[in-house]
Amino acid sequence: MSSTVETSTATEGYAPVNGLQMYWRSVGSGGTPLVVAHGGFGTVEMFGGALDGLADDRRVVFVELQGHGHTADVDRPFSYEAFGDDLAALIGHLDLGPADLLGYSLGGGSALRAAIQHPDVLRRLVLVSTPCRRAGWFPEVRAGMDQIGRAGFEMMSRSPLYDAYAAVAPDVDAFPALMDKTGELLRRDYDWREEVRGLAMPTLLVYADADSIPLEHAAEFYGLLGGGLRDAGWDGSGRSSAQLAVLADRTHYDIGAAPELADVVARFLG
Repeated sequence: MSSTVETSTATEGYAPVNGLQMYWRSVGSGGTPLVVAHGGFGTVEMFGGALDGLADDRRVVFVELQGHGHTADVDRPFSYEAFGDDLAALIGHLDLGPADLLGYSLGGGSALRAAIQHPDVLRRLVLVSTPCRRAGWFPEVRAGMDQIGRAGFEMMSRSPLYDAYAAVAPDVDAFPALMDKTGELLRRDYDWREEVRGLAMPTLLVYADADSIPLEHAAEFYGLLGGGLRDAGWDGSGRSSAQLAVLADRTHYDIGAAPELADVVARFLG
């Protein structure tokens, strides 16, 4: 069952996607639609309005992944591959394709899998603070991921992420299970470098200068997409379709709310 509600500023609803009722919120109209996927434990509010300006000349559809925010969990393990399928199915259900897709962190891994698995539904791809292999995270970040689970619920329950979840979740008591499933996902090893080499769509990589991902990996990822392998020439004719941006004075945890993120994305989407 699909449902849609219009408010004075946005349209929102639930799409039947691979056994989920996947929540979405849409603002703006016209242009190529942009679908936006949040990071771990996030909701459609995760970007704090930083991307709302993108809706001045296009439709922007914020989504909530399985078990996050309004989207109730189902009896299915978390996987980037399944999340990628869900994003592609939502694009199809809302008749948005070919769409542009932006994902941040966990949502970035999901968006990358959507691009790999369903390239036909996408026009352009934006990945924010996203590696293409698990080893692309700093060692201390991977060590922190290894500890994610319901044992940390007491601490997490005092965080803004939990407050945002509790305000909209259909089952507030499901947050410990969300922590368990997220931890299992983040502990899983992956290496998508060979599949990244095959991506044909223009792709923008955005990182903070103090991200949870070393800039060496950002450069590696960019190179796999064909970027930075040669001089572009005086007329820019040797430039690849991939782009790389590093935002100054930002971290993995505040890049999504950076006003300059929308400027970089808008220029890339054109």
